[in-house]
Amino acid sequence: MAAHFGRRLRKGAATTAVAAAAVAALSASQAPGATGDDHGRQATAGASAPVPDPTGDDATGSSPYYTDLPPLNSPNPSPSPSAGTPVAQGAAEAGIPATVLDAYKKAEAELRASKPGCNLPWQLLAAIGKVESGQARGGEVDASGTTLRPILGPVLDGNGFALIKDTDHGAYDGNAQYDQAVGPMQFIPSTWAWAGRDGNGDGKKDPNNIYDAALAAGHYLCRGDRDLSQAADLHGAILGYNNSQDYLNTVLSWMEYYSKGTYSVPDGTGAAPGHRSDDGTPRTTPSTPAEPADPHQGKPGSKDQGGRPSPSPTPSKPGGGQDGGDPAPRPPGTPDPTTPTPTDTVDHLENAGTATAELTATAGDAFTGTISTRAETKAGAAVAKVRIRFTISGDTDATFTGGEDVATVATDSKGVAKAPALQAGEKTGDFKVTATVVGRSLKGVDYQATVTERPADTLAATTNGDTPLTCTPGGEFADQVQLKATYKGAVADKVAATATLIKSATDTTENDKGPYFKDATTGKAVRTVTGLKTDAKGLLTLPKLYADDTTGTFLLRVTTPGGGTLTVPLTVAADGTATASPSPSPSASAGS
Repeated sequence: MAAHFGRRLRKGAATTAVAAAAVAALSASQAPGATGDDHGRQATAGASAPVPDPTGDDATGSSPYYTDLPPLNSPNPSPSPSAGTPVAQGAAEAGIPATVLDAYKKAEAELRASKPGCNLPWQLLAAIGKVESGQARGGEVDASGTTLRPILGPVLDGNGFALIKDTDHGAYDGNAQYDQAVGPMQFIPSTWAWAGRDGNGDGKKDPNNIYDAALAAGHYLCRGDRDLSQAADLHGAILGYNNSQDYLNTVLSWMEYYSKGTYSVPDGTGAAPGHRSDDGTPRTTPSTPAEPADPHQGKPGSKDQGGRPSPSPTPSKPGGGQDGGDPAPRPPGTPDPTTPTPTDTVDHLENAGTATAELTATAGDAFTGTISTRAETKAGAAVAKVRIRFTISGDTDATFTGGEDVATVATDSKGVAKAPALQAGEKTGDFKVTATVVGRSLKGVDYQATVTERPADTLAATTNGDTPLTCTPGGEFADQVQLKATYKGAVADKVAATATLIKSATDTTENDKGPYFKDATTGKAVRTVTGLKTDAKGLLTLPKLYADDTTGTFLLRVTTPGGGTLTVPLTVAADGTATASPSPSPSASAGS
């Protein structure tokens, strides 16, 4: 069995740059199995204090976790010996159940594609999965990756743990009174509501499924443009998952261990951990694990809930024992479940000064305005430490920084929560951001935002020079019109454009004769084409032009948002010669 955290820290050097940075703060100590006198927590040399997650809540609700550390010796990278053959110390710990390991690697691959700058290693997911659920209880999952039995954390009723009242009506944890962390990666329902992902493609987001949970954990860790190859971002991401310095050190230890080599073992045969951060006793505050129990005491209690305290068949009554008798004792400093929480005191939310004019951005740009919401009591007093959830809705691909469409932020001392910066996508139009109180059904505050089209103020022809575009009646123009778009002198990429054959310079309605384009589907003549867009260099080549039997000089006008306008003369003559000057000036200038 690996050493208990806080009593025996191991020596170790990382084999990769990330692992080296990750474990540099770990202090050297005794080998596993040795006895020692430091029964309390050890301070980690050079390690920073836990930093609260900037989004206001961690993934697990600061639930307890497994504290077993890896053995001192490097893992055995080859499969374990056959049955009956002694297994060297370290071999069992290095084995990860096949389905669980596959889920971690698939999540890494998806994040490499969707958020390449995050540099998420699957070993980090494996480390978190180890300390949260012992790799889904040693791989007790079915073929689709769903756990065979529920894995639930303790009831978060404030009795030694965080106080988080029910947010999912018991849908995930079966508890309609308080929340509990759920599944192999131990997400609390309020976090899963926005962080959940479908990792196995079955159309569902199930926290009890290791593929879904691993992918969700990966996206959770990669929020806010983090680069996990950098130690600071790596540490911040782990602390965001569970805000405890000891948790950080434990995860880093397993991450380093797995980076040295691991292998797949059959589902259900993985090594099970044996120690938890609370050692069977409640923690003194929601975010600070309790002191480890005496090493000579027996093992922690029931493992019916995956190594975490078994929830009662019926939730305990607030302020009393399970049978309604004498109140259950609470360690000093823990909140009384019967005392109103800050969330309970919120009467309404108010816009904290966000102006609609600030919530407009060009496609692909960041919004300059910030969405702020204030939580207030009935009397109008500010309420701090309340979790506010900001949700983007509507036909939009706009996101918050980091690519999420939901973010949870805690109110500050002034009762104000500021949403992460908005990033416009390519879809234009209006959308909505709604602020609500997590754990309450109060009316939310809506913020209207708008994404406008990318502009171009100048269009210039890049083909043909002074040679006019000519065609014989009933034929096709040999050259295609190409133009370049700029905005304030800079290349204007991904700008929408409309091309129309117009009647004259003074009558810009669509012509009913002369040159035409062909509809891409039907092949019929059309004289207005929309949906055109400039490329990364600001260039646009129009579709091929054709001529009917009408001769003369005709005008093609191209327009863009932002005032860009280009007028190109076209000549249809029996001998194919020009009858008018092709010069687009002055109509090539903006606004002509």
